[in-house]
Amino acid sequence: MSEMHPAHAPDEFDVTIVGAGPVGLALAAWLARRSASATLSVALVDARDPEAAAGDPRAIAISEGSRMLLEPFGAWPADANAIERIHVSQRGRFGRTLIERGEHDLPALGYVARYGSIVHALAGAVRRTGTHWFTGCRALPPQVEPGAPFVALPIESAHVERTLRTRVLINAEGGLYGEAHGKNGTPPRPESSASDTAPERLAAKRETRDYGQTAIVGTVAVSSPRPHVAWERFTDEGPIALLPMGGVRQADYALVWCMRPAEAARRGELSDAALLAELGALFGERMGRFESIKGRAAFPLGLVAADTLVRGRIASIGNAAQTLHPVAGQGLNLGLRDAHALADALAGSGATPEALAQFARRRAFDRRITIGATDTLARVFTLDFGPLAALRGLALTALECVPPVKTALARQMMFGQRQ
Repeated sequence: MSEMHPAHAPDEFDVTIVGAGPVGLALAAWLARRSASATLSVALVDARDPEAAAGDPRAIAISEGSRMLLEPFGAWPADANAIERIHVSQRGRFGRTLIERGEHDLPALGYVARYGSIVHALAGAVRRTGTHWFTGCRALPPQVEPGAPFVALPIESAHVERTLRTRVLINAEGGLYGEAHGKNGTPPRPESSASDTAPERLAAKRETRDYGQTAIVGTVAVSSPRPHVAWERFTDEGPIALLPMGGVRQADYALVWCMRPAEAARRGELSDAALLAELGALFGERMGRFESIKGRAAFPLGLVAADTLVRGRIASIGNAAQTLHPVAGQGLNLGLRDAHALADALAGSGATPEALAQFARRRAFDRRITIGATDTLARVFTLDFGPLAALRGLALTALECVPPVKTALARQMMFGQRQ
Protein backbone atom coordinates (compact mmCIF):
# COMPACT_ATOMS: atom_id res chain seq x y z
CA MET A 1 0.00 0.00 0.00
CA SER A 2 1.64 3.21 -1.07
CA GLU A 3 0.85 6.73 -2.18
CA MET A 4 4.06 8.72 -2.40
CA HIS A 5 4.15 12.49 -2.35
CA PRO A 6 6.19 13.78 -5.31
CA ALA A 7 8.21 16.21 -3.15
CA HIS A 8 9.75 13.35 -1.20
CA ALA A 9 12.38 10.78 -2.12
CA PRO A 10 11.17 7.14 -2.09
CA ASP A 11 12.49 6.45 1.44
CA GLU A 12 11.93 9.93 2.89
CA PHE A 13 8.92 10.78 5.07
CA ASP A 14 7.66 13.50 7.33
CA VAL A 15 6.40 11.07 9.98
CA THR A 16 7.40 7.44 10.51
CA ILE A 17 5.49 5.34 13.03
CA VAL A 18 7.07 2.17 14.38
CA GLY A 19 4.44 -0.33 15.56
CA ALA A 20 1.06 -1.09 13.97
CA GLY A 21 -0.82 -1.96 17.12
CA PRO A 22 -4.00 -0.01 17.94
CA VAL A 23 -2.19 3.18 19.03
CA GLY A 24 0.14 3.30 16.02
CA LEU A 25 -2.70 2.58 13.61
CA ALA A 26 -4.91 5.22 15.21
CA LEU A 27 -2.15 7.82 14.89
CA ALA A 28 -1.64 6.99 11.20
CA ALA A 29 -5.37 7.28 10.52
CA TRP A 30 -5.74 10.55 12.43
CA LEU A 31 -2.70 12.04 10.69
CA ALA A 32 -4.05 11.15 7.26
CA ARG A 33 -7.43 12.66 8.11
CA ARG A 34 -6.10 15.89 9.63
CA SER A 35 -3.09 16.66 7.50
CA ALA A 36 -4.65 16.44 4.05
CA SER A 37 -3.99 20.11 3.40
CA ALA A 38 -0.51 19.94 4.94
CA THR A 39 0.39 16.88 2.80
CA LEU A 40 2.37 15.16 5.52
CA SER A 41 3.86 11.93 4.19
CA VAL A 42 3.45 9.10 6.69
CA ALA A 43 5.13 5.69 6.90
CA LEU A 44 4.11 2.83 9.18
CA VAL A 45 6.58 0.04 10.02
CA ASP A 46 5.65 -3.30 11.55
CA ALA A 47 7.03 -6.81 11.54
CA ARG A 48 3.63 -8.40 10.93
CA ASP A 49 0.78 -7.90 8.53
CA PRO A 50 -2.23 -6.63 10.52
CA GLU A 51 -4.36 -9.50 9.25
CA ALA A 52 -2.17 -11.81 11.34
CA ALA A 53 -3.77 -10.25 14.41
CA ALA A 54 -7.36 -10.44 13.12
CA GLY A 55 -8.13 -13.60 15.10
CA ASP A 56 -6.44 -12.49 18.32
CA PRO A 57 -9.07 -13.14 21.05
CA ARG A 58 -7.55 -11.01 23.82
CA ALA A 59 -10.01 -8.52 25.28
CA ILE A 60 -9.31 -4.82 25.67
CA ALA A 61 -11.34 -2.23 27.57
CA ILE A 62 -12.19 0.86 25.53
CA SER A 63 -13.52 3.95 27.30
CA GLU A 64 -16.45 6.04 26.10
CA GLY A 65 -13.97 8.83 25.43
CA SER A 66 -11.97 6.53 23.13
CA ARG A 67 -15.15 5.55 21.25
CA MET A 68 -15.80 9.22 20.58
CA LEU A 69 -12.32 9.51 19.07
CA LEU A 70 -12.41 6.34 16.96
CA GLU A 71 -15.96 6.07 15.66
CA PRO A 72 -16.09 9.21 13.45
CA PHE A 73 -13.60 7.83 10.91
CA GLY A 74 -15.04 4.30 10.77
CA ALA A 75 -12.53 2.58 13.06
CA TRP A 76 -14.96 1.14 15.59
CA PRO A 77 -14.74 -2.65 16.20
CA ALA A 78 -17.90 -4.47 15.18
CA ASP A 79 -17.97 -6.70 18.27
CA ALA A 80 -17.58 -3.94 20.90
CA ASN A 81 -19.86 -4.77 23.84
CA ALA A 82 -21.14 -1.93 26.02
CA ILE A 83 -20.49 -1.63 29.76
CA GLU A 84 -23.50 0.02 31.38
CA ARG A 85 -22.69 -0.63 35.04
CA ILE A 86 -19.47 -1.17 36.98
CA HIS A 87 -19.73 -3.02 40.28
CA VAL A 88 -16.76 -2.53 42.63
CA SER A 89 -16.56 -4.48 45.89
CA GLN A 90 -14.33 -6.42 48.30
CA ARG A 91 -14.62 -10.17 48.80
CA GLY A 92 -15.72 -10.98 52.35
CA ARG A 93 -15.51 -7.37 53.57
CA PHE A 94 -17.78 -4.34 53.63
CA GLY A 95 -17.58 -1.59 51.04
CA ARG A 96 -19.15 -1.40 47.59
CA THR A 97 -19.79 1.18 44.92
CA LEU A 98 -21.78 1.15 41.70
CA ILE A 99 -21.13 3.32 38.67
CA GLU A 100 -24.11 3.58 36.29
CA ARG A 101 -24.15 5.01 32.77
CA GLY A 102 -27.39 6.85 33.55
CA GLU A 103 -25.56 8.91 36.17
CA HIS A 104 -23.45 10.41 33.38
CA ASP A 105 -26.04 10.68 30.58
CA LEU A 106 -23.89 8.56 28.27
CA PRO A 107 -24.70 5.62 25.99
CA ALA A 108 -22.15 3.50 27.90
CA LEU A 109 -19.38 3.78 30.45
CA GLY A 110 -17.04 1.88 28.17
CA TYR A 111 -16.79 -1.13 25.91
CA VAL A 112 -15.01 -4.47 25.63
CA ALA A 113 -13.72 -5.72 22.29
CA ARG A 114 -11.31 -8.32 21.00
CA TYR A 115 -7.83 -7.06 20.22
CA GLY A 116 -8.10 -8.56 16.74
CA SER A 117 -11.32 -6.66 16.03
CA ILE A 118 -9.76 -3.35 17.09
CA VAL A 119 -6.73 -3.91 14.85
CA HIS A 120 -8.93 -5.00 11.93
CA ALA A 121 -11.12 -1.88 12.17
CA LEU A 122 -8.16 0.49 12.51
CA ALA A 123 -6.18 -1.22 9.73
CA GLY A 124 -9.17 -0.77 7.42
CA ALA A 125 -9.23 2.94 8.21
CA VAL A 126 -5.49 3.27 7.51
CA ARG A 127 -5.79 1.40 4.21
CA ARG A 128 -8.16 4.10 3.00
CA THR A 129 -5.35 6.66 3.35
CA GLY A 130 -2.07 7.35 1.60
CA THR A 131 0.03 5.87 4.39
CA HIS A 132 3.05 3.94 3.12
CA TRP A 133 2.96 0.67 5.05
CA PHE A 134 6.13 -1.39 5.49
CA THR A 135 4.90 -4.79 6.66
CA GLY A 136 7.19 -7.68 7.47
CA CYS A 137 9.91 -5.20 8.43
CA ARG A 138 11.83 -4.99 11.68
CA ALA A 139 12.99 -1.53 12.67
CA LEU A 140 16.51 -1.27 14.03
CA PRO A 141 17.74 1.38 16.48
CA PRO A 142 17.42 4.87 14.97
CA GLN A 143 20.45 6.97 14.15
CA VAL A 144 20.27 10.61 15.20
CA GLU A 145 22.85 13.21 14.21
CA PRO A 146 22.78 16.39 16.34
CA GLY A 147 21.20 19.22 14.39
CA ALA A 148 20.25 17.00 11.45
CA PRO A 149 16.79 17.62 9.90
CA PHE A 150 16.07 13.88 9.74
CA VAL A 151 16.27 10.72 11.81
CA ALA A 152 17.70 7.73 9.98
CA LEU A 153 15.75 4.55 10.69
CA PRO A 154 17.23 1.29 9.36
CA ILE A 155 14.62 -1.38 8.67
CA GLU A 156 15.24 -5.03 7.89
CA SER A 157 13.13 -7.41 5.83
CA ALA A 158 14.21 -10.95 4.92
CA HIS A 159 17.80 -9.99 5.75
CA VAL A 160 17.69 -7.00 3.38
CA GLU A 161 18.26 -3.62 4.98
CA ARG A 162 17.16 -0.20 3.83
CA THR A 163 17.17 3.11 5.66
CA LEU A 164 14.21 5.45 5.96
CA ARG A 165 14.78 9.16 6.53
CA THR A 166 12.08 10.80 8.59
CA ARG A 167 11.59 14.28 10.00
CA VAL A 168 10.03 12.84 13.16
CA LEU A 169 10.01 9.26 14.43
CA ILE A 170 7.18 7.92 16.58
CA ASN A 171 7.68 4.79 18.68
CA ALA A 172 4.25 3.20 19.15
CA GLU A 173 5.42 -0.32 19.83
CA GLY A 174 4.78 -2.32 22.98
CA GLY A 175 3.27 -5.45 24.53
CA LEU A 176 -0.13 -5.57 26.21
CA TYR A 177 0.87 -6.23 29.83
CA GLY A 178 4.55 -7.03 29.41
CA GLU A 179 6.15 -10.38 28.66
CA ALA A 180 3.39 -12.97 28.60
CA HIS A 181 3.33 -16.72 28.99
CA GLY A 182 0.57 -19.18 28.26
CA LYS A 183 -0.54 -22.10 30.40
CA ASN A 184 2.53 -24.15 29.55
CA GLY A 185 4.98 -21.27 29.30
CA THR A 186 4.37 -20.54 25.60
CA PRO A 187 4.28 -16.81 24.84
CA PRO A 188 1.09 -15.68 23.09
CA ARG A 189 1.34 -13.39 20.07
CA PRO A 190 2.67 -9.97 21.01
CA GLU A 191 0.90 -6.73 20.19
CA SER A 192 3.74 -5.76 17.91
CA SER A 193 7.28 -6.89 17.31
CA ALA A 194 8.29 -4.19 14.90
CA SER A 195 11.49 -2.87 16.31
CA ASP A 196 14.26 -2.75 18.80
CA THR A 197 13.42 0.84 19.76
CA ALA A 198 12.33 0.04 23.30
CA PRO A 199 11.43 2.87 25.73
CA GLU A 200 14.85 2.82 27.36
CA ARG A 201 16.39 3.79 24.03
CA LEU A 202 14.04 6.73 23.50
CA ALA A 203 13.67 8.25 26.97
CA ALA A 204 16.30 9.45 29.39
CA LYS A 205 14.65 7.95 32.46
CA ARG A 206 11.84 5.56 33.30
CA GLU A 207 9.76 5.09 36.41
CA THR A 208 9.46 1.39 37.13
CA ARG A 209 7.65 -0.61 39.77
CA ASP A 210 7.27 -4.33 40.26
CA TYR A 211 3.86 -4.96 41.85
CA GLY A 212 4.85 -8.46 42.86
CA GLN A 213 1.79 -9.80 41.06
CA THR A 214 0.92 -11.87 38.04
CA ALA A 215 -2.37 -11.73 36.15
CA ILE A 216 -4.09 -14.83 34.81
CA VAL A 217 -6.22 -13.80 31.85
CA GLY A 218 -8.67 -15.54 29.56
CA THR A 219 -12.29 -15.61 28.46
CA VAL A 220 -14.69 -17.28 30.88
CA ALA A 221 -18.33 -18.27 30.49
CA VAL A 222 -20.77 -18.05 33.41
CA SER A 223 -24.08 -19.77 34.09
CA SER A 224 -26.06 -16.68 35.17
CA PRO A 225 -24.69 -13.70 33.26
CA ARG A 226 -25.58 -10.09 33.97
CA PRO A 227 -25.33 -8.44 30.56
CA HIS A 228 -23.36 -5.20 30.26
CA VAL A 229 -22.14 -5.31 33.88
CA ALA A 230 -18.40 -5.14 34.61
CA TRP A 231 -17.02 -6.36 37.92
CA GLU A 232 -13.98 -5.31 39.92
CA ARG A 233 -13.73 -7.61 42.95
CA PHE A 234 -10.90 -7.04 45.42
CA THR A 235 -9.66 -10.09 47.29
CA ASP A 236 -6.81 -10.66 49.74
CA GLU A 237 -4.73 -11.92 46.80
CA GLY A 238 -5.46 -9.00 44.47
CA PRO A 239 -8.24 -7.71 42.20
CA ILE A 240 -10.40 -9.84 39.93
CA ALA A 241 -11.86 -8.01 36.94
CA LEU A 242 -14.60 -9.46 34.75
CA LEU A 243 -15.52 -7.48 31.65
CA PRO A 244 -18.64 -8.37 29.60
CA MET A 245 -17.77 -9.58 26.10
CA GLY A 246 -21.29 -10.65 25.17
CA GLY A 247 -21.45 -13.86 23.18
CA VAL A 248 -24.50 -15.90 22.23
CA ARG A 249 -25.96 -15.92 25.75
CA GLN A 250 -24.20 -12.72 26.84
CA ALA A 251 -22.29 -15.17 29.04
CA ASP A 252 -18.69 -14.47 27.99
CA TYR A 253 -16.48 -12.33 30.20
CA ALA A 254 -12.85 -11.26 29.88
CA LEU A 255 -11.01 -12.28 33.05
CA VAL A 256 -8.07 -10.45 34.62
CA TRP A 257 -7.21 -12.24 37.88
CA CYS A 258 -4.30 -10.72 39.81
CA MET A 259 -2.36 -12.75 42.38
CA ARG A 260 1.06 -13.47 43.82
CA PRO A 261 3.47 -15.05 41.31
CA ALA A 262 3.75 -18.27 43.31
CA GLU A 263 -0.04 -18.70 43.20
CA ALA A 264 -0.07 -17.96 39.47
CA ALA A 265 2.58 -20.63 38.92
CA ARG A 266 0.60 -23.16 40.97
CA ARG A 267 -2.67 -22.33 39.23
CA GLY A 268 -0.99 -22.49 35.86
CA GLU A 269 -0.65 -26.25 36.40
CA LEU A 270 -4.32 -26.76 37.32
CA SER A 271 -6.94 -28.16 35.00
CA ASP A 272 -9.55 -25.73 33.72
CA ALA A 273 -12.15 -27.17 36.06
CA ALA A 274 -9.92 -26.84 39.13
CA LEU A 275 -8.90 -23.30 38.17
CA LEU A 276 -12.52 -22.24 37.71
CA ALA A 277 -13.46 -23.78 41.06
CA GLU A 278 -10.85 -21.60 42.80
CA LEU A 279 -11.99 -18.55 40.85
CA GLY A 280 -15.58 -19.17 41.88
CA ALA A 281 -14.62 -19.52 45.52
CA LEU A 282 -12.92 -16.13 45.46
CA PHE A 283 -15.37 -14.22 43.27
CA GLY A 284 -18.60 -15.57 44.73
CA GLU A 285 -21.85 -16.65 43.09
CA ARG A 286 -23.19 -13.35 41.76
CA MET A 287 -23.10 -14.78 38.22
CA GLY A 288 -23.60 -18.42 39.07
CA ARG A 289 -20.90 -20.93 38.13
CA PHE A 290 -17.84 -20.38 36.01
CA GLU A 291 -18.39 -22.96 33.27
CA SER A 292 -15.39 -22.69 30.95
CA ILE A 293 -12.22 -20.74 30.20
CA LYS A 294 -10.44 -20.13 26.89
CA GLY A 295 -7.14 -18.49 26.01
CA ARG A 296 -5.45 -18.88 29.39
CA ALA A 297 -2.25 -16.87 29.78
CA ALA A 298 -0.27 -15.23 32.57
CA PHE A 299 1.37 -11.80 32.70
CA PRO A 300 3.71 -10.31 35.32
CA LEU A 301 2.40 -6.90 36.38
CA GLY A 302 4.48 -3.79 36.71
CA LEU A 303 4.68 -0.11 35.91
CA VAL A 304 7.03 1.24 33.27
CA ALA A 305 6.62 4.94 32.48
CA ALA A 306 9.00 7.18 30.55
CA ASP A 307 9.65 10.50 32.27
CA THR A 308 9.16 12.34 28.97
CA LEU A 309 7.42 11.54 25.71
CA VAL A 310 9.86 13.40 23.48
CA ARG A 311 13.57 13.58 22.82
CA GLY A 312 14.32 15.89 19.92
CA ARG A 313 12.77 14.40 16.79
CA ILE A 314 11.68 11.15 18.49
CA ALA A 315 8.44 10.66 20.44
CA SER A 316 6.98 7.66 22.27
CA ILE A 317 3.28 6.96 22.68
CA GLY A 318 1.10 4.15 23.99
CA ASN A 319 2.85 1.20 25.59
CA ALA A 320 6.19 2.47 24.31
CA ALA A 321 5.73 5.39 26.71
CA GLN A 322 3.94 3.66 29.57
CA THR A 323 2.82 0.19 30.55
CA LEU A 324 0.26 0.25 33.35
CA HIS A 325 -1.35 -2.17 35.78
CA PRO A 326 -4.67 -3.35 34.26
CA VAL A 327 -6.67 -2.56 37.44
CA ALA A 328 -8.47 0.43 35.90
CA GLY A 329 -8.28 -0.51 32.21
CA GLN A 330 -6.44 2.68 31.28
CA GLY A 331 -3.51 1.51 29.15
CA LEU A 332 -5.01 1.61 25.65
CA ASN A 333 -7.17 4.63 26.41
CA LEU A 334 -4.24 6.72 27.62
CA GLY A 335 -2.30 5.66 24.53
CA LEU A 336 -5.14 6.71 22.22
CA ARG A 337 -5.27 10.11 23.89
CA ASP A 338 -1.50 10.36 23.30
CA ALA A 339 -1.98 9.58 19.61
CA HIS A 340 -4.90 11.97 19.18
CA ALA A 341 -3.00 14.90 20.71
CA LEU A 342 0.11 14.05 18.67
CA ALA A 343 -1.90 14.04 15.43
CA ASP A 344 -3.27 17.48 16.37
CA ALA A 345 0.21 18.87 17.01
CA LEU A 346 1.79 17.46 13.84
CA ALA A 347 -1.12 18.45 11.59
CA GLY A 348 -1.16 21.94 13.03
CA SER A 349 2.56 22.72 13.29
CA GLY A 350 4.20 20.30 10.88
CA ALA A 351 6.68 17.47 11.44
CA THR A 352 9.09 19.42 13.62
CA PRO A 353 10.70 19.06 17.05
CA GLU A 354 8.64 22.10 18.12
CA ALA A 355 5.42 20.23 17.33
CA LEU A 356 6.61 17.26 19.37
CA ALA A 357 7.52 19.51 22.29
CA GLN A 358 4.07 21.11 22.14
CA PHE A 359 2.52 17.65 22.20
CA ALA A 360 4.58 16.62 25.23
CA ARG A 361 3.48 19.71 27.16
CA ARG A 362 -0.18 19.05 26.36
CA ARG A 363 0.01 15.44 27.50
CA ALA A 364 1.98 15.94 30.71
CA PHE A 365 -0.95 16.55 33.07
CA ASP A 366 -3.18 13.73 31.82
CA ARG A 367 -0.30 11.26 31.91
CA ARG A 368 0.64 12.29 35.44
CA ILE A 369 -2.94 11.98 36.71
CA THR A 370 -3.73 8.70 34.93
CA ILE A 371 -0.44 6.96 35.72
CA GLY A 372 -0.56 8.16 39.33
CA ALA A 373 -4.17 7.07 39.85
CA THR A 374 -3.58 3.64 38.32
CA ASP A 375 -0.40 3.13 40.33
CA THR A 376 -2.16 4.16 43.57
CA LEU A 377 -5.11 1.82 42.92
CA ALA A 378 -2.75 -1.02 42.06
CA ARG A 379 -0.80 -0.62 45.31
CA VAL A 380 -3.64 0.22 47.71
CA PHE A 381 -5.95 -2.52 46.45
CA THR A 382 -3.34 -5.27 46.16
CA LEU A 383 -1.81 -5.15 49.65
CA ASP A 384 -2.85 -8.00 51.94
CA PHE A 385 -3.07 -6.02 55.16
CA GLY A 386 -6.12 -6.19 57.45
CA PRO A 387 -6.42 -2.53 58.54
CA LEU A 388 -5.90 -1.38 54.97
CA ALA A 389 -8.81 -3.57 53.85
CA ALA A 390 -11.04 -1.68 56.29
CA LEU A 391 -9.84 1.63 54.85
CA ARG A 392 -10.58 0.35 51.35
CA GLY A 393 -14.10 -0.47 52.45
CA LEU A 394 -14.52 3.01 53.87
CA ALA A 395 -13.25 4.53 50.63
CA LEU A 396 -15.70 2.52 48.51
CA THR A 397 -18.56 3.45 50.82
CA ALA A 398 -17.53 7.11 50.74
CA LEU A 399 -17.77 7.12 46.95
CA GLU A 400 -21.43 6.17 47.26
CA CYS A 401 -22.02 8.89 49.84
CA VAL A 402 -20.22 11.68 47.98
CA PRO A 403 -21.52 11.58 44.38
CA PRO A 404 -19.33 14.45 43.07
CA VAL A 405 -16.18 12.52 43.97
CA LYS A 406 -17.46 9.36 42.30
CA THR A 407 -18.45 11.36 39.21
CA ALA A 408 -15.03 13.01 38.99
CA LEU A 409 -13.25 9.66 39.29
CA ALA A 410 -15.50 8.02 36.68
CA ARG A 411 -15.06 10.85 34.20
CA GLN A 412 -11.28 10.73 34.61
CA MET A 413 -11.36 7.02 33.76
CA MET A 414 -13.62 7.67 30.75
CA PHE A 415 -12.17 10.83 29.28
CA GLY A 416 -8.89 11.68 31.01
CA GLN A 417 -7.65 15.25 30.99
CA ARG A 418 -7.61 16.85 27.55
CA GLN A 419 -5.84 20.11 26.87
